[in-house]
Amino acid sequence: MKRLHSMELFAEVAKARSFSRAAVVLGLPKSTLSRRVAELERSVGLSLLNRSTRKVELTGAGELYLERCLRIVEEAQVAHEELQALTATPSGLLRVNMPATFATDVMAEIFLGFSRRHPEVAFHMNLASLDHADRVAEPCDLTIKIGEMPDSTRIARCLGAVNVHLYASESYLAAHGAPAHPSELAAHECIGFRAEAHGAPTRWPLTRGQEQISVMPGSRFSVNEAGMARQLAVLGAGIAPLGGDQSELERSGGLRRVLPGWSLGPFPVHVVTETRLLPARARAFVDYLMTCLAKGWPAPAPTR
Repeated sequence: MKRLHSMELFAEVAKARSFSRAAVVLGLPKSTLSRRVAELERSVGLSLLNRSTRKVELTGAGELYLERCLRIVEEAQVAHEELQALTATPSGLLRVNMPATFATDVMAEIFLGFSRRHPEVAFHMNLASLDHADRVAEPCDLTIKIGEMPDSTRIARCLGAVNVHLYASESYLAAHGAPAHPSELAAHECIGFRAEAHGAPTRWPLTRGQEQISVMPGSRFSVNEAGMARQLAVLGAGIAPLGGDQSELERSGGLRRVLPGWSLGPFPVHVVTETRLLPARARAFVDYLMTCLAKGWPAPAPTR
């Protein structure tokens, strides 16, 4: 038990990069905190922190140890909460990492519906690019990820699948014409998705009923965030694959569906956690999300 507490103290010092600031947060004398961390270093046989008069930095061993400590300390806290109140009302801060545009187009209404059911829960939504939502450094209760899951030690639960459709502006189609078949996309300006600038171009898997075709679209623009792809399409830069509801832009004339019989995907949507031991707020949110999506994706959130 003492070692677990020492790990918690070390984690606070590492996050604050200062013994003084960590001591204030923990309500301990700085000397006590320094002694406990030094004892922990002796017990593991490695230096975890480089200390100077101005700042504290993690050693290589310290970075590895911190990653493990954070997970262990958080699981211990959750286990304590679970044992104290297995049927407790969901409460506290729910932290969710997810793709930015997907959050805006699909998840905002679902969060609002959940908040009305559980007034004791607060929310922090950490939004990232489509391919980076599972890599953000900020700790979270769960991550929503679109696409196939690679082999991982994390726990993934499939929520369903989302189809993506192709859109372009009227100005682009007037200048370049509308493709009649996916094979013609190679001759068009298309807006692709890449996680990194030097990453390999991504092929588009298109389906129409039982018919499937994979094409390499022509592309001058590549992005890692769907909101930018949508804006480029509205401005006439090319054909963009977009999920979510684009009906408002279609009604206003900002975008027009291209190859309306075809769609990209379906792409699986997963909720990912580091552990099966989840706080009540996270378990309740996953259950609510599954209920909202039971009739298809995306689905509107119940208001009460």
